[in-house]
Amino acid sequence: MPVTGPDFISLQARDLAASQAFYERYLGLVRSPAGPPHAVVFDTAPIAFALRDVVPGTDLASVPQPGIGAAIWLHATDVQEIHDALAADGHPIVAAPVDGPFGRTFTFADPDGYHVTLHDRA
Repeated sequence: MPVTGPDFISLQARDLAASQAFYERYLGLVRSPAGPPHAVVFDTAPIAFALRDVVPGTDLASVPQPGIGAAIWLHATDVQEIHDALAADGHPIVAAPVDGPFGRTFTFADPDGYHVTLHDRA
């Protein structure tokens, strides 16, 4: 049986409540009622996006950037507004906004250091 495509993205978070608050405040994500107690699953489509407690044996502090080598892209309707709010509050902007084949894009670092790119072209 062939794989049909990505179905779920989950990032490990050192402080689950703080990361949840960050994604809700700046990206406007809304928590789904689904999900286990050790995770926050957001109501995103077509692919579920979640944060979870750090898996035992994983030390996020021992790496310079968690998730290095993986690209995490999320679609947003107002990329520039999100960028401006993150920048105004001093959150790290990894790549400044540019217009390209995926529309307006920029990359920020979340509270755990994951690099997340937002784009506005569906």
